[in-house]
Amino acid sequence: MKKLTNKPGMGRLVTYCSVLSALALGNITAAEYPTSEVNTTGLAVYDDKVIVGQLHSVTGTMAISETGSVEAERLAIKQINAMGGVLGRQIEIVQEDGASDWPTFAEKAKKLIIQDKVACVFGCWTSASRKAVLPIFEKENNMLYYPTFYEGLEASKNVVYTGQEATQQIIWGLDWAFETLGSRTFYLIGSDYIWPRTSHKIARNHIERVLAKKDPKCKVVGEEYYPLGHTNFRSLINKVKLKKPDLLFTAVVGGSNVAWYKQLKAAGITSAKQDMLTISTTEDELLGIGGENAEGFYASMKYYQSLTNEHNIEFVKAFKAEYGEDSVIGDVTQAAYLGPWIWKAAVEKAGSFDIDKIHAAHGGIEIPNAPEGYVRVHDTNQHLWSRTKIGKMLADGQFEVVAVSEELIEPDPFPEGYQ
Repeated sequence: MKKLTNKPGMGRLVTYCSVLSALALGNITAAEYPTSEVNTTGLAVYDDKVIVGQLHSVTGTMAISETGSVEAERLAIKQINAMGGVLGRQIEIVQEDGASDWPTFAEKAKKLIIQDKVACVFGCWTSASRKAVLPIFEKENNMLYYPTFYEGLEASKNVVYTGQEATQQIIWGLDWAFETLGSRTFYLIGSDYIWPRTSHKIARNHIERVLAKKDPKCKVVGEEYYPLGHTNFRSLINKVKLKKPDLLFTAVVGGSNVAWYKQLKAAGITSAKQDMLTISTTEDELLGIGGENAEGFYASMKYYQSLTNEHNIEFVKAFKAEYGEDSVIGDVTQAAYLGPWIWKAAVEKAGSFDIDKIHAAHGGIEIPNAPEGYVRVHDTNQHLWSRTKIGKMLADGQFEVVAVSEELIEPDPFPEGYQ
């Protein structure tokens, strides 16, 4: 196990911690919360430390997307430790690599929970990895903090979902494209696993059931899926040229994004000729794609590194101080950063590391100064209230925010008519 220790530059991190001070109870000492009282179920909680798990892909096709989550969670934990830890205990991490392979995720989850007895796990990215580990978390009664935007249709007491679900990201994004871009014909494109297929099922339902009532011209003219790691999109691009959709609505994930965008540009399909709205491409992927290959296309997310609120500016400074000026922060990276802070708040609200007690404490936890803006944990489903934002991709790999939902959107993982 690697213990996180202070490094030069910690002062800058402590400065940023002040904007999240609402989540802390002050100068708590472990003596005020004896281990025998705050850990009644045999977790790896000791008088001076608490062990947590980290489970992401740091190798394989998903590493391009998940590395940022690893970094953000570690930054949050470092900042929390600088503030005195959780109930007076320093946080230590046991990290495992899911290796972009769903059975490996399940195997490593068992190891973290059963062998290492971690107090919680920050991890997963794809819905396939989350679905692979979920039965283990529920059977063994441990807590997963899951950072990725996803399809919804799930609400487990053993998961806190810090990313958006479909009604917040997909439905709001399609409505924006209908109203602002004038999109009427849609081509759905995604990687071949649970999240893209279910997301497109929801998207198709919304296009055919809701948007078509507003304008009968609305329809889906194509739907395609390709394996994770797929790199030859030329036949798909030919189909797109033939169908001439108003909007490409895409959920291509991981390393496949690099080939997808570069081949589009090589084929002459740019934003000058074709609108695209993606629910999967963030700054993390653009770092590998190259902004010049995606310039002018749109994304529907809740966070962009370019947000100008003071708390995000400080967050970006702290992140770059830790990981280098060339590092970038995408939507999932920021959502991953929220996980340790929400866990800390729940533990200190409950006065315990016991899973059932922190589950009961999650509802209503607020992060008023999150980098994305104010968020709150839903009282019942452990998703976050948040605002959706449309970003336009820029040549420098960043996004220009062109639209923001007026109100916080309530998370509804089981929307009527979309199941």
